[in-house]
Amino acid sequence: MDLLVVTGLSGAGKSRAVDALEDIGYYCVDNLPPSLMTKFADLCAASGGHMGRIAIVTDSRGGSMFAGVMAGLDELSHNHSYKVMFLEASTEALIRRYKETRRKHPLIAEHAGSIEEAVESERELLKPIRARADYIIDTSLLSPAQLKERITKLFLGNSSSGLTIHCMSFGFKYGSAGEADLVFDVRCLPNPYYVEELKNHTGLESCVSDYVMQYPQSKEFSKKLLDLIDFLIPLYCNEGKSQLVIAIGCTGGKHRSVTLSEMLYEHLKEKGYHVSVDHRDIRKS
Repeated sequence: MDLLVVTGLSGAGKSRAVDALEDIGYYCVDNLPPSLMTKFADLCAASGGHMGRIAIVTDSRGGSMFAGVMAGLDELSHNHSYKVMFLEASTEALIRRYKETRRKHPLIAEHAGSIEEAVESERELLKPIRARADYIIDTSLLSPAQLKERITKLFLGNSSSGLTIHCMSFGFKYGSAGEADLVFDVRCLPNPYYVEELKNHTGLESCVSDYVMQYPQSKEFSKKLLDLIDFLIPLYCNEGKSQLVIAIGCTGGKHRSVTLSEMLYEHLKEKGYHVSVDHRDIRKS
């Protein structure tokens, strides 16, 4: 049985994550008290294989019952293997979302109506389970469609198998990649943005990628990057890491970072790894 526990900050996108999981065949149950996780997993396991992919959502909406989440996970681990996916976002992004939707944060009553204090309190409350998470996704700068695509790519295979590697490009001007395990800055490489006939193209097009990679420093950078990644991945595997997020950033996230992310993706795919790629800021103006 492929069992996934979904949790994270309120407003970070758990509902959309569940929608994406259901679309790829997960049976999802929302807002389950932690004390019932093992009983529910036992019930699913007894179905004779009819419920092979299960996602359990548990979070601070459970109030005082959620306080037992770590004990619930410990109990669950006695009879079932599982992975934890944690969704988070910046405080600014969460406050903006709550103001736009006019929904109440589950902890707001405890903080005299202050959304910011409620968010920070929940962040502190969730630190132990975040530390246990196998997958951490920062949705601060992801559109709903990008989040769905990310979830789909991450779990379209078997989430219980080996290391999943996710390559992403981003633009520093829009904010760094908070969820990344490794971040590489390629703003040191020649920038196609300043070439008039290239500025409106992207690193997905050969005219841009050929321009970036024609320079000796780009070739040397890519060689050293691939050597480092090839060295690190077996070490992460030996430590039992489930997800490795490699982010490559340039100024706007359209040219150099896209070129290098695609190159890294193709390299890892040829090596046989379970790898995906996306370009966070490629469509931004």
